[in-house]
Amino acid sequence: MTLTTLRLSSSGRTVTLREKGVGAPVLLIHGVGMQSAAWGPQIDALRHTHRVIAIDMPGHGGSTSLPEGSDLNAYVAWCHEVVLALDLGPVNIAGHSMGALIAGGFAVDHPELTSRACLINGVYCRDAAARAAVIDRAGQIKTGAFDLQTPLARWFGDSDADIAARDHVAGWLSAVDLAGYATAYQAFAQGDATYAAQYAHITCPFVALTGGDDPNSTPDMSRAMVADASHGHAIVIDKHRHMVTLTAPDVVNAHLAAWLKMPIQTKELP
Repeated sequence: MTLTTLRLSSSGRTVTLREKGVGAPVLLIHGVGMQSAAWGPQIDALRHTHRVIAIDMPGHGGSTSLPEGSDLNAYVAWCHEVVLALDLGPVNIAGHSMGALIAGGFAVDHPELTSRACLINGVYCRDAAARAAVIDRAGQIKTGAFDLQTPLARWFGDSDADIAARDHVAGWLSAVDLAGYATAYQAFAQGDATYAAQYAHITCPFVALTGGDDPNSTPDMSRAMVADASHGHAIVIDKHRHMVTLTAPDVVNAHLAAWLKMPIQTKELP
């Protein structure tokens, strides 16, 4: 699948993306260290019914980085710029890990442009120990200390599906631009509570999905995300970890297809 490069007129930055299918748009945002290719199984499944656009996050793939020190709000603003440039809204938006934080923030800040929101392996209000650990990792990455094996050990088990997916993920992590990675990871480390209190105001169909064995994006986090939302649903896929989109693609794709069929509540004009 070939990459397309989009130049954003307002900022001058470039965004690379993969697009397939026709119909109502679905925007997919990957996690830190990954790239749009990580959505391959979901693009192949959803393109039969929807226009699927998977974008490279800033500083990943071929997309221009955001300035050093950019926080989660800056990544949400970047996503808004992309949606406007592609004339997508209202859009179904799904994100994985850091992409889930961006998708959740977008749904909060731009409800008029959001048809449905799905947060996959998202983080939510880490406890003190988890927050300290992830902030410490962000600091190490900023100094250029890049440990490939540690995230792979957290994200994957020993099943055949995990081993096959691990090889792909290792390749993407090895190819990432370290400066862009460090900026995004810092925003990821500090962004787990940025929009958390506002998730309750999301009124569109809102799904939080994670792996039952994900130690960092836990099932309890997914349940908490949607607890107060008007149309929130938590989904836990047992015996899978952080890269559930790759280790259990058929199950994830079935849940995404069901999410895309959830009725959108429309407000009657006065």
